[in-house]
Amino acid sequence: QVQLVESGGGSVQAGGSLRLSCVVSGYTYSSILDMAWFRQAGGKGREAVAGIYTDGGTTDYADSVKGRFSISQDNAKSTLFLQMNSLKPEDTATYYCAAATSPSRYSYAMFHPMRYNYWGQGTQVTVSS
Repeated sequence: QVQLVESGGGSVQAGGSLRLSCVVSGYTYSSILDMAWFRQAGGKGREAVAGIYTDGGTTDYADSVKGRFSISQDNAKSTLFLQMNSLKPEDTATYYCAAATSPSRYSYAMFHPMRYNYWGQGTQVTVSS
């Protein structure tokens, strides 16, 4: 059974930092095409935050988080990370990790939610002023 389990969420003051983790089990990490972080805030739709290819480590970021967030991975430990610095109240959201493993979905671009066929349950991040 494939599982993605997020952790590291919590409450932090504006300007602070958090590091999110996503552990993948039941699937060979190197066989995943790319991993991504999404978030959904109250009253808003799902937003792609950052993505990374498992082979080579090429990354991409949403404009709203460039320069503040950094996505990385430990392939040997099947773990994805999101380092979040200089957090702002508008970063408050539920954060989800996702994996793309289905070739039939690869026609969808990175950051398109339909590209990703496995999802975690999410971890809450709250940033206060």
